[in-house]
Amino acid sequence: MYFRLSKELKDEEIISKIISEKEIDLFQILYEKYHPKVLDKCYSLLKNKELARETAHDIFTKVYENLESFKGKSSFSSWLYSITYNHCIDYLRLKKKLHYPEWNRENEIPEIIDESEEVISDISYDRMMEILDLLHTEEKALLMMKYNDNFSIKHISEALRISESAAKMRIKRAKARLLFLYKKKYMS
Repeated sequence: MYFRLSKELKDEEIISKIISEKEIDLFQILYEKYHPKVLDKCYSLLKNKELARETAHDIFTKVYENLESFKGKSSFSSWLYSITYNHCIDYLRLKKKLHYPEWNRENEIPEIIDESEEVISDISYDRMMEILDLLHTEEKALLMMKYNDNFSIKHISEALRISESAAKMRIKRAKARLLFLYKKKYMS
């Protein structure tokens, strides 16, 4: 029955049924649909398979416990991915003491390059992933939110609890650092 429902109902309708009709078994549909993507996002930020599995489990527990706070202002997947990014970044900040403003000062790039003037058409996926791993977790998350998940600046700023202008500047800085590191490694 639930398999049939998953094809017929939108995420928001499933959430509504879970909340209003106490159909908690329906959460399994959302879990099965989104767990692989959440797990991938956790692993890409945490770089540890077991930790990524534990973190994904914690995220789904948190999502289930806070399902009533989902207001539908964005899609469920965007809401879930925002929680995922935040949870991973908060974990790294706490455990590894990764404070972005301090890290950014210590890893300053020579200048912020206007990336619109720079076009790297031959960049391979493997090289891109390699360079992304050199960025601070917050920069990597910003770029993934913007270009992988197509989050708006407003959504990114809300997800990371920063102002929209800070989100824009950090995205610009992250793109510049990515381009700088790419050029340094592959074009020097």
